[in-house]
Amino acid sequence: MNRSILKLAIPNIISNITIPLLGLVDLALMGHLDSDVYIGAIALGGVIFNFIYWGFSFLRMSTSGFTAQAFGEKNKAESITILIRALLLTGIISMGILLFQAPIAWASFEVIGGSPEVESLANEYFRIRVWAAPAALSLFVFSGWFLGMQNARYPMIIAIAVNVVNIILSVFFVFVLHMNSNGVALGTAISQYIGLGTAIVLLLKKYRPLISKVTKAGIIDVKFMSSFFKVNSDIFIRTLCIIIVFTFFTSKSASQNDTILAVNSILIQFLMFFSFFIDGFAFAGEALVGKFIGAKQIVNLQRVVKLLLYWGVVLAIGFTLIYLTGLNTILKLLTSQNNVIDAAQPYLFWIILVPIASIGSFVWDGIYIGATASRPMRNSLLFATFLIFAPIYYFLYPLWHNHSLWLGMLLFMFMRGLILAILYRNTILKPLQQSF
Repeated sequence: MNRSILKLAIPNIISNITIPLLGLVDLALMGHLDSDVYIGAIALGGVIFNFIYWGFSFLRMSTSGFTAQAFGEKNKAESITILIRALLLTGIISMGILLFQAPIAWASFEVIGGSPEVESLANEYFRIRVWAAPAALSLFVFSGWFLGMQNARYPMIIAIAVNVVNIILSVFFVFVLHMNSNGVALGTAISQYIGLGTAIVLLLKKYRPLISKVTKAGIIDVKFMSSFFKVNSDIFIRTLCIIIVFTFFTSKSASQNDTILAVNSILIQFLMFFSFFIDGFAFAGEALVGKFIGAKQIVNLQRVVKLLLYWGVVLAIGFTLIYLTGLNTILKLLTSQNNVIDAAQPYLFWIILVPIASIGSFVWDGIYIGATASRPMRNSLLFATFLIFAPIYYFLYPLWHNHSLWLGMLLFMFMRGLILAILYRNTILKPLQQSF
């Protein structure tokens, strides 16, 4: 069982750590141009796409869970049909994004703001990169589907291909064709379509025989579509809560002063860095939990849940020790500004608590996604957002100031995992035991 977990987790970890590498390369490219407005342009434009794609990440999650269950049932026709249904939904969503790109851009810049020059460049960046939306969202679906089919290697190959091509094209467009921030946008757009092409090739290479099993009646299965949309709507609300919390965190950091904004922006990266690793085990949970539910193997389901939590604890302890002993060293690698480093000192103990506080939120998310138990996920996020994070900030800010933001963030992450752990027996185990 441990081998199965690591076989799925390690490729996903490798896929995850390629993401920040690309962001660093884009920033480095813009940082070597003759003005800092280009950095602002891709940062501003990138925020918009982060919101769009994060908001539609339910496409990957629901596809992964449903596919894993069909895989466990050995229902090949349903497995491939889930992919087709998800891609059709993706096509509709993508068409909406392209048709309404002008109002999306206007509303985004109204909320985010920026200097006129930066906003103008960011708008150009957005208008180029938005045409990659069909490919980017389709890659969510393919990644979720491959994972549900217990294949973490293909998403890793796709992620590496997309990021390598993106880096090469961005360097070419920026330094050879002198396209500045527009070059980064074009490089990103083209690389997404190359990634989509790679996904299709890999699909045909290994899963071509399944395609003949797709039928029109299967695609428009009303019962399944009702369940699919229900799960997607729950996951969308869950994701929206996460977006609200992290946006609020950044907004309230900025409202204090520029130094605190810089401090919190850097320190929150330690949570993100931990997430790149722990998410590998969460993704393994999606695949294995879904498979064992589909195969009606309760004993294996319980065993894999325990092992996932075990691996999560091991990883959290490792990161806690790294943060405990090397936090300032890592901080100095992220910034050379002494005033920011000094201002960060009072808040470093929150970072040491990050791995232990957040482990459950990641691992249990993967377990619940594999079980397609979306309602408890939604409810846990609503509770943690509006009854934990928000009250802590508003009640404690007059006394604790920035510490109230960090306490709210850590308890937000902790309560998500705790609530799902408490609900596990009644919302996943018992219903399965009764249905089997």
